[in-house]
Amino acid sequence: MAAEGAEISVKTGNNHVGNGNGNGDPLIVFMPSGRRGRFPRGTPVLQAARQLGVDIDSVCGGRAICGRCQVVVSEGEFAKLGVTSKGDHLSDFSAVEQRYADKRSMKPGRRLSCQAVLLGDLVIDVPEDSQVHKQVVRKRAEMRAIEIDPVVKLHYVEVAEPDMHDPTGDLQRLEKALKEQWGLTDLDTDLRVIQGLQSALRTGKWTVTVAVHLGKQITAVWPGFKDQVFGLAVDVGSTTIAGHLCELSSGEVVASSGLMNPQIRFGEDLMSRVSYVMMNPGGDAEMTKAVRDAINDLAAAVAKEAGCTVQDILEVTFVGNPIMHHLLLGINPIELGGAPFALASDGPTMFWASEIDLKIHPNARIYVLPCIAGHVGADTAGVILSEAPHEADEMTLVVDVGTNAEIVLGNKERLLAASSPTGPAFEGAQISCGQRAAPGAIERIRINRETLEPRFKVIGCDLWSDHPDFAKQTEATGVTGVCGSGIIECIAEMYLAGILTQDGVIDGSMAAKSPRIQPAERTFSYLLHDGTPQLRIFQNDVRAIQLAKAALYAGARLLMDHLNIDKVDRITLAGAFGSHIDVKYAMVLGMIPDCDLAKVSSAGNAAGTGARIALLNAAARDEITRVVKQVEKVETAVEPKFQAHFVEAMAIPHKTAPYPHLAKAVALPAPKVVMPRDDDGSGGGRRRRRRG
Repeated sequence: MAAEGAEISVKTGNNHVGNGNGNGDPLIVFMPSGRRGRFPRGTPVLQAARQLGVDIDSVCGGRAICGRCQVVVSEGEFAKLGVTSKGDHLSDFSAVEQRYADKRSMKPGRRLSCQAVLLGDLVIDVPEDSQVHKQVVRKRAEMRAIEIDPVVKLHYVEVAEPDMHDPTGDLQRLEKALKEQWGLTDLDTDLRVIQGLQSALRTGKWTVTVAVHLGKQITAVWPGFKDQVFGLAVDVGSTTIAGHLCELSSGEVVASSGLMNPQIRFGEDLMSRVSYVMMNPGGDAEMTKAVRDAINDLAAAVAKEAGCTVQDILEVTFVGNPIMHHLLLGINPIELGGAPFALASDGPTMFWASEIDLKIHPNARIYVLPCIAGHVGADTAGVILSEAPHEADEMTLVVDVGTNAEIVLGNKERLLAASSPTGPAFEGAQISCGQRAAPGAIERIRINRETLEPRFKVIGCDLWSDHPDFAKQTEATGVTGVCGSGIIECIAEMYLAGILTQDGVIDGSMAAKSPRIQPAERTFSYLLHDGTPQLRIFQNDVRAIQLAKAALYAGARLLMDHLNIDKVDRITLAGAFGSHIDVKYAMVLGMIPDCDLAKVSSAGNAAGTGARIALLNAAARDEITRVVKQVEKVETAVEPKFQAHFVEAMAIPHKTAPYPHLAKAVALPAPKVVMPRDDDGSGGGRRRRRRG
């Protein structure tokens, strides 16, 4: 399996996959996988994708019949990718494509990759519906008790009919009915409600159901009786977007869905997206449109799942990091790209859905939770609202693990927050055999301490790989790569088995114990899966995880310094990825400080839960607005101690910090040092010594 982001020019690593020598051949980059390679002009895009192992669906074998291989050209200057991508770098829309579009229809801008051929450098976006192994976005609404007091409530009323002796308008008679039958007074009314009011009253034979927002504003009127309206809680992550559709009166989550954030084609991490804006005028508008279109698709998906329409959605709450927050609202995020990381606004925001082009009920309102600081956003506010560390007696550490980790530490006396740049390695990017969570991805790993033989589980199958029925049950998906939780367990298991030293070096001398330890240039690799594809863990993969986990630990340690503490009482791992990490392995790796494992837990998508609380409980909005004003912000980028903590946290689990609780639960190996291989690659100069 080719590494994500590794360029292939007739070869991937040392494996030849194409034709030509790469000199002058166009470069094509597929997103969101990041796979890239050079191919001769005239190569069909689908052919290039297949040679690179890109996940594009096609049932008809490239005959332009099924239409499943649709792709989109991303145009612009992609400095990080080293590509200037233009529409005319792809062949013209062909007669075959036009015939398909006339019969079956295609979204604007889409091409059939089996017909479109490469003419120049390109960035190609593979939409989720064109992927064979469609993304499993593992963000589900968590079961958590919420006091239901929604901001939108329905009121069924009977309205007096007009007559010649009473010239009162229909709106005034509706307001009178609401006062008499529901005690509602001093209401304002949206213009669009007034525009449709007379038709609704007469269609309903003078009975209507009225939606009132925060007890002040009439936002919708339906003829007759209506007993359900819906709200949508959305977590806009830098990698994934998750939404939970709730019936507002009961609070029930009636549908949940998620999709990839299409902004990923502009950059996998947040700073890459800010850089894209800096180098491409209008880039912010591109990303704003991309995320809004995705949210419209998400709203349509959950409405369809719930059996309602998007017109039934009257309220939406959003959480997201500051850059996602700004781009969603149509605010240029360029100020967040450098000190002092100034937010356009850190307060909560409420407005009409139509102001951000959401195609739901025309009078629906949007509420965006407040941000905390330039790198600590509304998603952290959602986590605080969900996990309530500000109400705890114990010193509580809450970590929302993602591309950019948000960290909250404190209790009811004092609360601190920071953000730490972990990067996308935890989600499978930057790892040679890494991938995002999808069927076939390895998610659980165990390594035998004596033989160093691995066994694993993949998403979509409950059996371990050493079970006799494993191959049969995974026949449809195969073993495709390693997702984030699997990478965490693999690195931790390699350390516990003695394959890795405390400094994260693969010990080549272990090759005497197992043939799975194999030379790789001047280092070694561990053969995890000897199949198709062959999956290995290289030294660079270990380093990528070390860098990510060190950034996470250093951020937490920095907050501990500010509170003058050396230990925490409780740790909660939040986020879609955090919810699937085995907390024991997170601690073995040194992602988090030492703590009683019984008090380390996963909270699931806590940011999304916070958005749902704000959707279903009006008082929660006032609460989180008050709490975030009391949170002390720590900016890791300007803290001199951060780098020192980071360096020591590169070791597994840590260079100097003790882990007494972990040592009681896990047999940690004795420290050892491995010398680099000799220049001739023989490894003869490798020596190992034990440290006292």
